Amino acid sequence: MNTEVPRLSVVVPVFNEQDVLPLFVERIRPVLDELGLTYEVVAVDDGSRDATPVVLGLLRRRWPQLRVVRLRRNSGHQSALAAGLRRARGQYLVSIDVDLQDPPEVIGDMLRLAQREGLDVVHGVRADRSSDSVFKRWTASLYYRLIQRMAGAAIPRHAGDFRLLSRTAVDALVALPEHLPVYRLLVPWLGLPSGEITYTRAPRAAGRSKYPVAKMIRLALDSIVGFSAAPLRVATWLGLIGIGICAVLAGAGVTAHLSGTTVPGWTSLLVALLFLGALQLLCLGLLGEYVARIFTSLQGRPAYVVAFDSATDAEPAEDALCRL
Repeated sequence: MNTEVPRLSVVVPVFNEQDVLPLFVERIRPVLDELGLTYEVVAVDDGSRDATPVVLGLLRRRWPQLRVVRLRRNSGHQSALAAGLRRARGQYLVSIDVDLQDPPEVIGDMLRLAQREGLDVVHGVRADRSSDSVFKRWTASLYYRLIQRMAGAAIPRHAGDFRLLSRTAVDALVALPEHLPVYRLLVPWLGLPSGEITYTRAPRAAGRSKYPVAKMIRLALDSIVGFSAAPLRVATWLGLIGIGICAVLAGAGVTAHLSGTTVPGWTSLLVALLFLGALQLLCLGLLGEYVARIFTSLQGRPAYVVAFDSATDAEPAEDALCRL
């Protein structure tokens, strides 16, 4: 077991990325070697079901700085990132995705900026999203505008999970009692000295995106519900608006009855019932999201379970087969 504390840790969440992993290592290894400092690359295998564990085992044989942390089941991108943050040992930590849309060459610029200006956080900000679809660009812009308005945090626009953190920032994040962390909100919330490095986002190097629309919606919901009570206030305002509309309709009905112009009709009644029913279900759904999170927190179940860490554990059987 290597007990030396590296100067830099690079945390890479991985899920079913057998095609892009060799390309990622081929590109990032020269970048890190040229920095001239001790480092480790913590690849967190988020319960992959393809040949990713075997590929990681083969790559680890040829790259001593590669460290593999394997989760027992798929726990999600943010949970895999949390596992990497807790296990990384570096004085500085960089989180980056394996798909090579975020360029590893920017890591050196991040590190130099942090050291020169004494920063605890350096965000990687996408200056160009032309590689994304029109739908992805539109939804991303809507997401950041909504989060900034509801959470009230100084969140850099178009900054994802590509960032550099000092050991101070990492320790502060790890100490937070967040069950479902969304780090693109938590990191700015810390209020630590921060800076930005802009870069051009590239197309995915290989494989398919692991963030379909359903996961994007889940991330947006986790961001809003997990970081702000604004949806509960929205439910309150919707209830007040509904009461106002019902009062107007009731007044109109009483007026029509007194004037003798009442006509039997089911349309207005049906519309009112549907409106009120939808409003109630929406409010109950918003309330249910918060109750579900309270229930999950009270259960105390971990967001992820680590099955293997190459820095501390014995070699698993499937990795031993890679030598044959």
